[in-house]
Amino acid sequence: MSDIGVIGAGSWGTALAKLLSTNGHKITVYSAIASEIEMLKSFHEQKDKLPGVTLPDDMGFTTDIVTTVNGKDLVVLAVPSPFTRSTAKTMKDAVAEGQIIVSVAKGLEDESFDTLSQIIKEEIPQSRVVVLCGPTHAEEVGMGVPTAIVAGSKDADDAKLVQDVFMNDAFRVYTSDDPYGMELGGALKNVIALAAGIADGLGYGDNTKAALITRGIHEIARLGVACGGKRETFEGLTGIGDLIVTCASMHSRNRRAGILIGRGKTADEAMAEVRQVVEGVYSAKAAMHLAARHDVPMPIIEQVNLVLFEEKRPSEALIDLMTRDKKSETV
Repeated sequence: MSDIGVIGAGSWGTALAKLLSTNGHKITVYSAIASEIEMLKSFHEQKDKLPGVTLPDDMGFTTDIVTTVNGKDLVVLAVPSPFTRSTAKTMKDAVAEGQIIVSVAKGLEDESFDTLSQIIKEEIPQSRVVVLCGPTHAEEVGMGVPTAIVAGSKDADDAKLVQDVFMNDAFRVYTSDDPYGMELGGALKNVIALAAGIADGLGYGDNTKAALITRGIHEIARLGVACGGKRETFEGLTGIGDLIVTCASMHSRNRRAGILIGRGKTADEAMAEVRQVVEGVYSAKAAMHLAARHDVPMPIIEQVNLVLFEEKRPSEALIDLMTRDKKSETV
């Protein structure tokens, strides 16, 4: 049994906390929001973000980040990507030399263009960071629906340790030595999912979505390889797998926000209605900066940026994608 702290009591942090408790580990869940912790203590359920998933009676809940981190065998960092740096700074002094932090959120930082594991390592240099991501809706993981995911680290032993801690008969964990490629796939697929949702909101069909998914993974892989990721990573669970589930499911907050934008709402209005952090909105600008740095064309993500931040009409964005210069599919 491991003693594990989970930082973040949203839907994903809560689902993973239940999974780890089911695996026999001792779990303490932290949130900076006192009312959220009181709800979890009173009902053993995240009623706002993961209703219907009952948490074990012996799970601990606290607003004290130091006790959640100090002395733990590993720490799961599950706050939304915009809060990763600030949370890492807050917990830094409680992290021991060599302590493993499992980064489970997805996104790129707007100003630095860093992945979340890069941010964690920068702010907590004494830590060992493992990335855990894949096609995993919290709602399904919380209910024990069969799921596959990837633990990524340049240190094979660290990846295998996380694999052992998380894996069970409904949660299959693979390992990878390409955490950076995994994170790029996990972040950029959210931007493509916004595009897929926008197409849904405009009333388009399966043909349109299939084109966006297929061309979307082409864009993601092209940039990912240029940035140093491995092509096979983008062909796997954290690439095409994560993209499919995020573009196709109504569990996806990015797709839901995209639908609202396609129906005429602004990005801010859509995020307010979804009532959760829409990671793709925060990653979209960073993706374009990375694309410019590496001279990689990303027409879908470019059009998403224009819709999100330049008030371009979604219908016009789609027309511009469809009427681009003729070219070979593999170019």
